[in-house]
Amino acid sequence: MKKIFFALLTLSMASCQLQETPYSSIFTENFYKTAEDAEAAITSTYGSLASLYSGPAPLIVSDFSADQVYARPVVGRDTYTLFSYDKQYSAAKSFDRTHESPLQIWRVYSGIEKANWVLERVPAITMNTQRREEILGEAYYLRAFYHWTLTKNFGEIIVKTKASTNLTEAYLGKSTKAQVYQQIYQDLEEAVKRLPSYSATLVKGRASKETALALYAKAALYNEDWATALAKAQLVITSGKYSLLPNVLDVYDVSKEDQARIENMWAFESESFQPGQTSQIGSFYGPANSNGKEYGRVSYGSAFAYQSFYNSFDPIDKRRLLLDTTYVALNNNTIPQRSITPITTQGVLVKKYRDPNSNGNTYASNIPIFRYADVILMAAEAEARQNGATAVAYGYINQIRKRAGLADLTPGLSKDAFITALLQERAWEFFAEGDRWYDLTRTNTFLQVVPKAVNNVYPTRNPQARHRYFPIPQDEINANPQLVQNPDWQ
Repeated sequence: MKKIFFALLTLSMASCQLQETPYSSIFTENFYKTAEDAEAAITSTYGSLASLYSGPAPLIVSDFSADQVYARPVVGRDTYTLFSYDKQYSAAKSFDRTHESPLQIWRVYSGIEKANWVLERVPAITMNTQRREEILGEAYYLRAFYHWTLTKNFGEIIVKTKASTNLTEAYLGKSTKAQVYQQIYQDLEEAVKRLPSYSATLVKGRASKETALALYAKAALYNEDWATALAKAQLVITSGKYSLLPNVLDVYDVSKEDQARIENMWAFESESFQPGQTSQIGSFYGPANSNGKEYGRVSYGSAFAYQSFYNSFDPIDKRRLLLDTTYVALNNNTIPQRSITPITTQGVLVKKYRDPNSNGNTYASNIPIFRYADVILMAAEAEARQNGATAVAYGYINQIRKRAGLADLTPGLSKDAFITALLQERAWEFFAEGDRWYDLTRTNTFLQVVPKAVNNVYPTRNPQARHRYFPIPQDEINANPQLVQNPDWQ
């Protein structure tokens, strides 16, 4: 939390002493006066999302920990696949990979702080009433999203709902899981009241009422609050504002991103944020030496899918077309699987983030955060957990399977078997989107699943119970006398 409050230092030569004068409070007293100030403040609050996904830590630390994709064994990046990170995040710091690590995720407290300032100061600004309410709705939404991002990574966290004007106010202790989710629910209730429903005129990357409901449903799912999860997901479904694209491949076609927003409810919009805050994920997944013209102009061959995950797909599943065991090189030759990467003869390329017209390694590909397909599968899971494998639950999951070109799910499954099948469906639908690890940790199945995801690059993987949550960065523990480390990492 030490980065929440900033002080500027002034030197007094007359007294020969170093004097600390906090100017942040003075600055904010002279800001938040006009509609332009309000717009700038909420844009800055979204800027923390850009900082988060430009690394992009939410994808790398979670996906490399799970059972779908893995990193080329580079120190500081393979620590997640090998579960060899420590609470100091020594390798991330030593090898300049903090932007790819849980350290970067913890830094969304800066976004929470910005949201708090918006919520405290924007109500007094004289401006268009409707737009003012929308800005407040966006701030509530982002504060909820940032808190949810933190709790799914670190477990019990600090709930911060007041802007800091001094260091004392910045120092807080952790809240219980129940308190964290209570605050997330409260913020989302306020967001839903104020945010506009989705329309084609909504500014790219901005939250809609339905996006807030989707986050509400997902937070409730993680909180094992099945009734709330089902109710909020159904509100999105019955709103009629979103739908599945007929062709799943179009969700990831960089040339069709405007059309894809009918399904891609909220995303990190790479080209729409601040300069220099695009994502590097496309260059990770493209072939080494920028050799795949379909993928992007600069790519490094830094990440691949496990062969076992590729093999788990039904060959007729259209989603498997978002993986590849060959590619067309710059000289138009087809490169066979054995030559995709020198680290293994079983390299599988991920095709979700391609941008053939990338500006170097700056890709315009959006990173999905909430998709309508996710809402449908959340509704299926919440229905099944609450009421069993009902016709309603089957109806939801079969929408996703039909779009993928698959037959309906086997009828007559037990509740547990249905949920197992649904979690596998989620794995196929959302691979490489930063989702799978949290499905495994929220269901506490990662200890059984992850050790099976091995290959000749990583022949052994041994997660421990403490890896369900990442350790709170030790630097933050040292800086905040009220903050304590997660018990399993003490």
